[in-house]
Parts: sequence; C-alpha cells; structure tokens
Amino acid sequence: MRIDKFLWYSRLAKTRSFAQEVAAARHLRIDGRVIEKASASVRVGDTLTFPLHGRVRVIRVLALPVRRGPAPEARSCYADLAELKNVSQEGAGD
Repeated sequence: MRIDKFLWYSRLAKTRSFAQEVAAARHLRIDGRVIEKASASVRVGDTLTFPLHGRVRVIRVLALPVRRGPAPEARSCYADLAELKNVSQEGAGD
C-alpha cells in the first residue's frame, strides 16, 4: 500500500495531500530509510517515524486498512511504539 494512503486511511494524517507533503519533504522514514515519494510502499511489520503535532511519532504497522473507517478501526492498524515505551517504563519503577 502507498504510504500516503496508509497515513490517511489510518487517520494519522487529516488529508491525503498532507500525507503526500510529509513524504515529499523527506520527514518520513520507513524502517530507518528516508522516504522521498508518497508512492513508497508500506507493509505489515514496517516501523514508521514522522513528525506530527509537534512530536515525533513512531508506529509499527499491524495491518493494512482497506478504507478510511472510524477511528477505533483505524487505530487497530498500528501500534504507537512511543506509548508502549512509556507504559513499560511506568511499570518498571514498581
């Protein structure tokens, strides 16, 4: 699946054109590789890194969405690795 479609379908980007701009500006990485085109392919298991709303998002692709559905459906397609790291750090101090 194209990276711009994935970001839009999974509701990580508000518009597909914004997702295309992020890719074209070289602000997006797939498994550490800088992406220059919105047509770059994303697959299940890939790790995406990109800036969004003043912070860097690191997510792992769990599934490829088939449509731009409701938010809970979209969230089930990826895991936010930054949130998982924060949760595991909070539990480590107990």
